[in-house]
Parts: sequence; C-alpha cells; structure tokens
Amino acid sequence: MRIDRRNDLSLRLLEVFGAVMEWRTTTGAAEHLGISQPAVSNAVRALERQLGLTLFERTSSGLKPTEEARHLLQESEPIFRMLRMLEDEVRDLKHSRSGRLRIFATPPIGHTIGPHALRELLEGRERVRVRYTVRRMSDVVQAVEAGAADVGLFLGPADNAALEVHTLAEVDLAAVMPRDHPLAARGTVTPADLARYPLIGLETSIGAISAAAFAEAGVPHEPRIEARYSATACALVAAGLGVAVVDSYTATASSSLAIVARRFAPRAGIAVVAVTRAGVGMPKLVSLFLDILRRRLEQAPLLRW
Repeated sequence: MRIDRRNDLSLRLLEVFGAVMEWRTTTGAAEHLGISQPAVSNAVRALERQLGLTLFERTSSGLKPTEEARHLLQESEPIFRMLRMLEDEVRDLKHSRSGRLRIFATPPIGHTIGPHALRELLEGRERVRVRYTVRRMSDVVQAVEAGAADVGLFLGPADNAALEVHTLAEVDLAAVMPRDHPLAARGTVTPADLARYPLIGLETSIGAISAAAFAEAGVPHEPRIEARYSATACALVAAGLGVAVVDSYTATASSSLAIVARRFAPRAGIAVVAVTRAGVGMPKLVSLFLDILRRRLEQAPLLRW
C-alpha cells in the first residue's frame, strides 16, 4: 500500500477509521468519538482520498468494509494500541497518577512526618515512582540547586537566590530527658533547669536557637556532647548521657525510646520549609505532596502550650 507522501497520513483520520470499523456506521462512530456524523463521513472520505483506496461500500444496512479496509485495520492496530496507551498515560499525568518524584529531606522531617505524607500521596497512584533521600541540610540544598531533587525539606532559614522557599509550618522546640529524670515531673523546662545536667547539643540551626535561649536567660550553654541530628540526640538521651533540646517532631516520633518531652521555655520555634528551584514551575506531584505535608504538619500531635 503506497501513501502519497505529499499528504502525511493523519492519526485523527485513522482514529475515525478505527471507530467506523468497530461500529460499522458513521452514526455509531460519531457517538463514540463525540463528534458529528457528517464529520465522520468527511473524515472517511478524506482518508480514502489520501490512500487512493475505497475503504467502505455504502449499503442500505450501513458501511461494508472492503478487503483493503480490513488490511489497513490489521496494519494499524499497533498504532491504535499505542494511542490508547498514550491516552492512558496523559490521563494519569493529568490526575497525577503517574510520574516521578524526587524528595530530599533532613531527618527531622524525612524520618517523622515525611513518610506518612508520602504514603497518603501514593494511595491510588501505583504508577508514581519516588526517590526518597534523607541527608544533611547542605546536601538537600545542593540536590535541589543541581536539579537532582524536585523538592527539599528541612528545618531552619533558607536564603538562597537559586531556591524558591515555601514555609510550611513552624515547630516548637522541646526538652527531652529520660523518663525517670528529675525534670520529667515538670510540664515546662527552662535553660536554668537543663544547665544543672549534662547537656547534649546540636550542630544545626536548632542548636543555635537553643544556645540563643540559654544566652537570653543568662545561662551558660556548654554541651558535653554534640550531635548533628535531633534523632541522634534523642538516642543519646535514652542511653542516659544527658538532656537535650530538639524539634518537637523528632521528640514525638522518639516516644518509643525511654524518654519524655517537655515544653521548652522561653518558647522557641523553627520554620519547616520546602525548597524548589527558582524560576522553574512546580510539578503537580510536588504541589500535591506539599499540600498533604502542610496539612499533616498542622495536625501533628505535638506538645501544646
């Protein structure tokens, strides 16, 4: 079968042809395609002109496919399958049921609320593929800057011209200590209270906020042990190595350890932020994930003032 290369074969005409072959009438094909019956008839005639073939014999009972039409249907069936697959893929993309999502997060979010938000996002979206990486803050920022991550999540300020910053919530800091610790009987713990015991400090923004609170209270901030992550500090507290000030998300998530969390006064909070590349439109999957994460952050069971 030779096609005139001056007029490329139209996929739309093939689609109409396939519908006519299935329904055997232009009326049935029109209803199936959601177009008018004359539009179907015109499309069939246009395809016949392009191919230089007669595809249907017009009879009183409808359209009778010619041998050429049956051959064309057989040859074009792979194209129809590909079109159906493409339609399914476009539909999934439209409703965010397929695609790729790359998330980088620091432990306070990546090991606490992040996985629960991700589980909610993936419900009913079996074709979405995710890369979920937990790293320190500098690695998270670099991954988003380089385009290796679609979104980065961490606690603390973010001042970077290459990033679009989205503030999701603010979380209070909490004091954590072993369950049998003398301070466990108190509802609120101050820097002066904590200074009487070995202190586990953090190297992150949380540590800086804690140190500022100690300074404001006129109490020396002298950690005996320093750790990078809140979860590490909680593990050290559970081992009886001291007390610590951490974010409330990690304090709550560490409830399975032999520790308790108490309100830290003066009240101090830190922003929960998401970062994306500046000047790049936010993918729908990222937007949906952040909406879910923001809601879960707001509803998280934390220490209440």
